Amino acid sequence: MQISPELTGLTPQEVESRMKQGLSNSQEFGKSRSIFTILRANLLTLFNAVVGGSFLVLLALGYWKDALFGIAVITNVLIGVIQEYRSKRMLDRLTILSKSPVQVRRSGTSQLIAIEDLVLDDLIELKSGDQLPADVVVLQTNGLELDESPLTGEAEPVAKSVSDELYSGSIVTAGSALAKVIKVGADTYSSKLVSEARAFSKVSSEIRRALEKVIVWISWALGPVILIVVYGQLQASPWEDAVVGSVASVISMVPQGLVLIVSIAFAIAATRLAKAKVLLQELAAVEGLARVDIVCIDKTGTLTGSGMLLDQVIELENSSKHPDWRSIVGEFAHLSSANTTTKALQESFPTKGLVIQSEVEFTSTTKFSSIDVNGATWLLGAPEVITKDKDVLTKVSELASLGLRTLLLAVEESETIPLVILTFKEEIRSEARSTLAYLRAEGVQVRVLSGDHPETVAGIAHAVGLDFDGTGFDARELPTNLDDLAKALELHSVFGRVTPDQKKLIVKALQQRGHVVAMIGDGVNDALALKQSDLGIAMGSGSAATRAVANLVLLDNRFASLPEIVGEGRRVIANVERLSRLFLTKTTWAMILAIVFGLTFWEFPFLPRQLSAVDGFTIGIPAFLLAFLPNSQRYQPGFLKRALLFCIPAGVVTAVAVIVLSLITRSSSAWSVADAQTGTAILLSITGLWVLSSLDRPTSRLKVAILLAMVLLMISLFYLPFTTEFFGFTYLTTEQLVPVLVIGAIGALAIELISFLARPKKR
Repeated sequence: MQISPELTGLTPQEVESRMKQGLSNSQEFGKSRSIFTILRANLLTLFNAVVGGSFLVLLALGYWKDALFGIAVITNVLIGVIQEYRSKRMLDRLTILSKSPVQVRRSGTSQLIAIEDLVLDDLIELKSGDQLPADVVVLQTNGLELDESPLTGEAEPVAKSVSDELYSGSIVTAGSALAKVIKVGADTYSSKLVSEARAFSKVSSEIRRALEKVIVWISWALGPVILIVVYGQLQASPWEDAVVGSVASVISMVPQGLVLIVSIAFAIAATRLAKAKVLLQELAAVEGLARVDIVCIDKTGTLTGSGMLLDQVIELENSSKHPDWRSIVGEFAHLSSANTTTKALQESFPTKGLVIQSEVEFTSTTKFSSIDVNGATWLLGAPEVITKDKDVLTKVSELASLGLRTLLLAVEESETIPLVILTFKEEIRSEARSTLAYLRAEGVQVRVLSGDHPETVAGIAHAVGLDFDGTGFDARELPTNLDDLAKALELHSVFGRVTPDQKKLIVKALQQRGHVVAMIGDGVNDALALKQSDLGIAMGSGSAATRAVANLVLLDNRFASLPEIVGEGRRVIANVERLSRLFLTKTTWAMILAIVFGLTFWEFPFLPRQLSAVDGFTIGIPAFLLAFLPNSQRYQPGFLKRALLFCIPAGVVTAVAVIVLSLITRSSSAWSVADAQTGTAILLSITGLWVLSSLDRPTSRLKVAILLAMVLLMISLFYLPFTTEFFGFTYLTTEQLVPVLVIGAIGALAIELISFLARPKKR
């Protein structure tokens, strides 16, 4: 390549001046959330203030036995902080560009410099294999071709000419060029992609949204209820006892264990998925695919692998006159300059070691290559470039409409004679068809979004079993208005020539229509769409940027992992939904009791440690064990509504039962304070275990075993000397046990009726 005298590059003084002006290629991005921000978000919540304050008050007064509830709060805060810090580190490491040195021309000489030392107006000397470190404009070129798939998703190399603008992150696949830097640092195309992808956002989670809604409701109620409780307890007993009673009342209202058990359920799912080579980067993402109703899929790297496969060898009329054509194809396949498509011929056409007198290499501009063997010139390349034969071109067009790539072998004699059409197909992932069939059977729609030609994308989509009309929609004709775009997305399902910004806009338009959207991809061009989607899934072999922003990473690139992910999501949602009944029922009766006992100036009927004990075998331990159980129940929207339809009436029944028992114990001198507390704890154990049994339907041997184990634990708690002494229980007489058991039985029957009425109707 001839170098013009004026293209000598910047002088040291010009470089220094640009450095001082901040015009270098420093890849510094705004930091993601700081560790201080993460700690503050997880620590400074109303729940933590209430529970943590109560915990510290009891410790200060020396009631450490009654402060056991603090363990759940500490554990939950640790899980939240650790998970968000992991996400922060992933985002901080996110980059698109490699750190390889850059060859620039300065003061007329070539030199290697660090990528961050590149400045605006620098001249870069590009060669095959280089990655563009900044946005540039081409000044001189010698057959320059770029792989822009990391940015655009288009698999074919693209030829570039003088004055073309090239984006950072693209890779030179052929030729060389001299280019001038026009954008550096944060102004480059790839940097803008990274900056947007690095922004922190939580995965969409119905469970988390529902819990946050419950927390808001309870938070609003806590203030006035706490005032009522504290005032009432101070009127009923000495201040130290009043503080303990107030803490017992307040702690019983806060479902801190529910948030913890959700985190544990997600962590269990993450461990199971890890064994299946699925990396879960945010715990709540595990429920995502159980809710998703549309999956957007990038073709290249997701439905297809990285290679090309020989599909058909179609011999034309004149091929019989040139029986040595197979040997010639073998030589083309084994040329050192052979591209990916031609190399796919190597297995079927071995080289015979023929002597090649001359060679013209394939470029995306000429679209063919040629070799001279034994005095004849052979051509291999795009049919429309090599021949004008209408019959051949018609046949080629039919093949292209099926998504096949074609090469034509021809020989030059007095004219160019077409001999053989070779067709190629992208390597379709073996599991793609069965996985898409599974999604279709589960009512999940699929949209294929690719940067390739619409007909090529449509051919692949048909090959993997997608049922749709047409030959693929050209995304360049899509509207930008979200409403109009959403209408187009309802009519079409396969799109070609889709840009990264369009992918993000498509996901946004679908979400605006109420869809829960998953995006699966592997290139940087998919990163923004993955970030926008409700659930981002990256292939393990994909770009670092895509893996960093994804919620899930398929480490072994197995598209077939999706059904397993769906199964885990369903298990988590179904188990958390039924376990939430335990916690929210408790919150309901606790709030009612807090108000009633506060307004009547009655002493609260149990100690914090006694509540912790009852919670242990009616909620905590069984919730942890049940979170492990399989559950293939299909997802149905309305998690919170279904939970509250059971929890509120069941909580009312439990509260009424405790109030009735309190009336009995307060009206008889046969009941001491400790006796009344013991009777209340037994009653709460009965109703709590019945709530537990009601959500274990349909039963199994394992579920029955868990329930029986909790019953034995309850009996041990109230009758073993050590536990009775530690928790402050007494041994009740038969006369005292009778009303407790009768009220408990009535409460259990009422809860059973509520469970039956609240049970979801089968569709």
